[in-house]
Amino acid sequence: MKAFVALLKIDLKLAARNRSVLFFNLLFPLVFFFMFAQMFDAKQGNIILLVVTMVTVIGILGNGLFGAGIRAVQEREENILRRYKVTPITPVPLIAASMITGVLIFLPTLVVILLLSCRVYGMAFPHNWLTLFVFVAVGTLAFRAIGSIVAAVVNTTQEATILTQLIYLPMLFLSGATIPLSVFPKWAQVLTQFVPATYLMNGIAGILQRGESLAQNWKSVVALLVTAIVALFIATKIFRWEKEEKLRGSAKLWVVAVLLPFLLLGGYQAWSKQELTKAKLLARDLRRGRSWLIENVRIFVGDGQVIENGSVLIRGGKIEKVYEGTAPDAKQLNAEKIEGSGKTVLPGLIDVHVHLGAPGGFYSDNARYADPKNPERALEAYLYSGVTAVRSAGDALDTMLNLRQQFGSGERLGTDLLFCGPMFTAEGGHGTEYFKNVPEAIRSRLLAQSVRIPKSAEEAHQQVDDLAAQGVNAIKIILEAGVPAYPFNRLDINLARAVADEARAKQLPVAVHTGSSQDVVDGVAIGASSIEHASAIPDATIAEMKAKGIAYDPTLSVVEGFTNFAKGDTSLLKRSLLQQAAPKDLLAGTEQALTSAKLKEYREAISKYPMSLADSSQNLIKAWQGGIILVTGSDAGNPLVMHGPTVQHEIELWVAAGIPVPVALQAATLNGARLLRIDNRVGTVVAGKEATLLLVDGNPLQDVKALSAISTVFFKGERVARADIFEQK
Repeated sequence: MKAFVALLKIDLKLAARNRSVLFFNLLFPLVFFFMFAQMFDAKQGNIILLVVTMVTVIGILGNGLFGAGIRAVQEREENILRRYKVTPITPVPLIAASMITGVLIFLPTLVVILLLSCRVYGMAFPHNWLTLFVFVAVGTLAFRAIGSIVAAVVNTTQEATILTQLIYLPMLFLSGATIPLSVFPKWAQVLTQFVPATYLMNGIAGILQRGESLAQNWKSVVALLVTAIVALFIATKIFRWEKEEKLRGSAKLWVVAVLLPFLLLGGYQAWSKQELTKAKLLARDLRRGRSWLIENVRIFVGDGQVIENGSVLIRGGKIEKVYEGTAPDAKQLNAEKIEGSGKTVLPGLIDVHVHLGAPGGFYSDNARYADPKNPERALEAYLYSGVTAVRSAGDALDTMLNLRQQFGSGERLGTDLLFCGPMFTAEGGHGTEYFKNVPEAIRSRLLAQSVRIPKSAEEAHQQVDDLAAQGVNAIKIILEAGVPAYPFNRLDINLARAVADEARAKQLPVAVHTGSSQDVVDGVAIGASSIEHASAIPDATIAEMKAKGIAYDPTLSVVEGFTNFAKGDTSLLKRSLLQQAAPKDLLAGTEQALTSAKLKEYREAISKYPMSLADSSQNLIKAWQGGIILVTGSDAGNPLVMHGPTVQHEIELWVAAGIPVPVALQAATLNGARLLRIDNRVGTVVAGKEATLLLVDGNPLQDVKALSAISTVFFKGERVARADIFEQK
């Protein structure tokens, strides 16, 4: 230990006098710091976190590969190491002292970088700074150890320089330290998982951006520590005191042995994709952390208030401030300006009733119906269209759980997904008919994913409890007996009440699917949160719904869709925004199906179903005049109601029926958010809410079709690259 301490003191003194050491440990990182800060506009949003991460990784690489590797070779060639040979010192304390020296001379550089970031670029000092320092220390030890191996296996400074560059440059360019991993093609992203510096990059970024702990980065920590230990062991075994001692060229393969932990970890990551997913999430955090100022814009707040001329400041994924009139200059706010003259900003639109498992049209190729990517494509189409939250009203449970994890985490970019659990219905009730022609083995599985058929109140309670434990956002109850031509078994009202009671006990909203006016009466009686569809609402029930705060979702779009389908009318397919958002083969297949003889019998059957857009519109007007809370749902997935700009068209139908535009817009924003219980974060353009916004050309308050003239979509602070949203990998 005395020898180690003595060597450490000597090494620190020598390092302090060595200009190359000072360059690679202090000046080199600072040059990159200010260069990257200027290039990436580090005062903008949380970009400074990326700059700190990149510069820290570059500093560790320089410290280890140049500071330890080349310096040790130089000392051997200058016969400095020969002097130690005659002393009772083994290579172990000498190499260990070099590794610790690297840590001790680099940590002050990290402190300087953090302080500059705070003072010059407004970064908050990391609350988990100790975790950051420990991780950086482990990384520095590992790369000092790799540098020691390089020094041990080369015979000259020239060889050391070549081998160091062969290791350094791939790490520099394939780790994300200079080029973001998100811009790499998929095969290259997989290749980066074999690069040790990638784990440094992701680990430091996770600690800085997400407040991660060492435990959350345990694989990287273990790999770095194993590398340090293995490299130290090998370096001591092949250590040479004098330049006259030569090693064979095959000795350079020891470098591969040192990198073996990362070769194994890279293989695992190429299979699991965990680090690739993490890199994607970190990149998304940076995009969501940027600062924007939408200025000189009309603001529909969402609660009925309209600011005719104002500005919205977005920072860190939130609405930081809403200005009425003139706002400060964007540069003064360190934000990127978006000119909003002649435009309107409003909260992202909300569709409270969709079916992601159905396409809303017809494919020419029957295999396309079973494509598991269809629901993913639907969520992308909604966000493309400015519909930033949807509630699935009865799709397959496991599919919804998986989609919510992917899209909710930010791994995939698509609209905010909430969902009712499987539909509660009767044996032979509505919801079960979709699978009647499916083979029994498959049918049982599909029913288990899509419906719940309680036989007793106790079973109803248990089924609700199970769904609540899995994290569903609402419970859907079917109260419909169909019509004489298409009858269904109706869920017993006492069982329906048991389901609703348990849902309220679990603090879950209850959506009640209705057909007749009696269904509405019963739905209100059992304590619905929202009434879906409804052919008619009795006057007394309207007053009761108003008193209890029960929302009404008329779904005019599905009524129009069925009506047009029965007529073979293709006009709904011609809308510009729909043609941009919907799959091309779905549009083509649907247009063909509407006029084909193959579906003639189906169209004729639909035409006999008793539904009328005029009656549904009148029912909506009656509900509005009665003071009922209105929300927008489209029932997308049904014929001619394709996923995408559903809310825009639903609002157009409302306005055509006589609903004032501000009322319809509030239904599609604040009211929808309240029903889905997400109004604490979205639904209004006010400070503190998520920056999930829709910017449209024109004034939808004067011409509601302006809602389809989308200029920009913001989702959780990220300015959505709409042109690329369907190209996600």
